[in-house]
Amino acid sequence: MISSNLLISDRMESFDFARILKFLPGIILGLTVHEFCHALVAHMCGDSTSKNQGRVTLNPLKHIDPLGFIMLIVAGFGWAKPVQFDEQNLRNPKADVIKIALAGPLSNAVLAMILSVLFSILSSLVPPYQSSLMQVVTEVFLYAIYINWGLFIFNLIPLPPLDGSHLLFYQLRRYPALYEGLYKYGSMLLFGLLIATTLTKINFLPIWPMIRFLGDGFLSLVGIGRG
Repeated sequence: MISSNLLISDRMESFDFARILKFLPGIILGLTVHEFCHALVAHMCGDSTSKNQGRVTLNPLKHIDPLGFIMLIVAGFGWAKPVQFDEQNLRNPKADVIKIALAGPLSNAVLAMILSVLFSILSSLVPPYQSSLMQVVTEVFLYAIYINWGLFIFNLIPLPPLDGSHLLFYQLRRYPALYEGLYKYGSMLLFGLLIATTLTKINFLPIWPMIRFLGDGFLSLVGIGRG
């Protein structure tokens, strides 16, 4: 089972309703593409579970988990519906599980790059902040870009149930007791770090510098300077 999770950075913690509306498109787009790619790759690798569940689609309603979405808005972290697959149906389980796990985060990195290019083209046609409308459009684009870089990095953290854990723990499945213990306590550790971040306002998962590096770096590459 594969799921996407998102931690909103400390740069986005204090927000009003207007800001929520500005970053919602990026969240919905990012989570939808992430889960769609998990499901598509699982289907391409021979398992029809996700296809039969209607998950090989870009319809956000098929991927958004209501509770996870509310938590994302209220607490700053949340999740989408996990994509289910049966390893016994995969043509090459060892390699295919890794492909499925990587499909989600990599799709967010590609999406962030595409959005950066589109934003660069738009900015060359209409300067950002030239009008109140362009200011809103600019902020929506930037939120979407950095949110997708965030999904890419956050989901590669090797803690369950994040995608990175499948890359780290897959080889341990031959030792069920060890695997189950690591998965159980790894999940508790991740949840504890998220709760501590929310309650103390201290970012115990300091991934923002990496997000900023990738986001600013690629924007600069396509001709958009960020201060």
